[in-house]
Amino acid sequence: MVSFTHNDAGTPEADWARSGVATLPELPLDAAELAATAFIVLAAHPDDESLGAGGLMARLHGFGAEVRVLLCTAGEASHPESPSTTPERLSALRLREFDSALGRLVPDAEWRYLGLPDGKLSGRREQVLAAIREAAAATGRPADRIVLVAPYRHDGHTDHDALGAAAAEAAASAGYGLLEYPVWYWLWAGPGDPAWQPWLRLPLTPAEEQAKAQAMAAHTSQVRALSDQPGDEVLLPPAFLEHFSRHWETFAWRAPAPAAGNRPGYAAADAEGLFDAVHARDEDPWDYTTSWYEHRKRALTLAALPARSFTAGLEIGCSIGTLSVELAERCRSFLAVDASSAALAHAARRLAHLPDARTSHLTVPQDWPEGAFDLIVVSEVGYYLSPEELAALFDRVEDALLPGGVLALCHWRHPIDGWELDGDTVHAAARRQLRWADAGLYRERDFVLEILRAPEPLP
Repeated sequence: MVSFTHNDAGTPEADWARSGVATLPELPLDAAELAATAFIVLAAHPDDESLGAGGLMARLHGFGAEVRVLLCTAGEASHPESPSTTPERLSALRLREFDSALGRLVPDAEWRYLGLPDGKLSGRREQVLAAIREAAAATGRPADRIVLVAPYRHDGHTDHDALGAAAAEAAASAGYGLLEYPVWYWLWAGPGDPAWQPWLRLPLTPAEEQAKAQAMAAHTSQVRALSDQPGDEVLLPPAFLEHFSRHWETFAWRAPAPAAGNRPGYAAADAEGLFDAVHARDEDPWDYTTSWYEHRKRALTLAALPARSFTAGLEIGCSIGTLSVELAERCRSFLAVDASSAALAHAARRLAHLPDARTSHLTVPQDWPEGAFDLIVVSEVGYYLSPEELAALFDRVEDALLPGGVLALCHWRHPIDGWELDGDTVHAAARRQLRWADAGLYRERDFVLEILRAPEPLP
């Protein structure tokens, strides 16, 4: 969990303005799509919706989209040391402010207050998921015409993170679209952080900017001091609000999944052509050779392996082979496979000096190499699969891994634009399906690294 308070100076908006965040690609939603889609906006506290997605909500109203809002808490813990009010009175005040703010954004929006305790959403996952399911069912629309709009799941505030994680789980399991809006991220993060770089931007019209500004101002208890006494201070000062006075909003976006049986995965979406095109533009499109993030992640992956050496290693989705060459040096025999022939050519050159290492052009899980292995590595590839393909991959792994063998999983934790799954979902699916002992787990804001061990035969 990120450590910060509202009193921190944080990253100035001028730094973000120079970062390139203003030139991110635009969110790919046109007027017809908006009008045909139901949006369920989730807020942990009153004001989250106005800060992070107020402009989007005004856009949705303008195009006649269906908007439903779920407010989890009343934000009654915002001023715990206040000498002038109580949590009960603050709760009533903030609910009135919330209703007023929504009136500026989506006057006819249906909203529901869940009445959950402020600061404790991490323990209310099932209630949140049930509320999302009920709201989705009430729209009467298929899953691919429903989009959840929720706080960014790594925003740094415990309630935002919990609500964002629940929304991501609901979206992944049902096939809803997902828009994640950052709030406190703009305070504690900085332009050097990689998380924002794949996000998308929604340019706002002057009318949308005005509606958002009016909605933010309606949260008077947060943007003004309750009194001049200590404990009644402003929680959202002008310097912080500058992050939300931009001419655009920023979202992590995952599109709704097509109907079951029609979902494009790694193989069905012509993965070879897709990734060959990526490598035709850039020999190292993900900066594997130059990024400190990638160097560090590889070092942690190698250090997490529970044995110094392995008899037979298999890497799924080896890309250009930067991890492959280091894995191969610890395996008596080693096979690196990838669906992209362009990427595989780079990997083969990196492995050429190792006589017991080879490459193979395969699209998993449809294709699979012969043989048994005591090390299988699946790194940064699981979220390119559909849920059905991912389950088939783990079936293949289970059949191919020797008793006591090691499965190493490592994945980026943020949403992957245009793909149905993310890293946390991939790892949860592995644990649920394989039920193998966890031999190591490392998780940070950007990626998760996990070691699972196949069971030994019974004596």
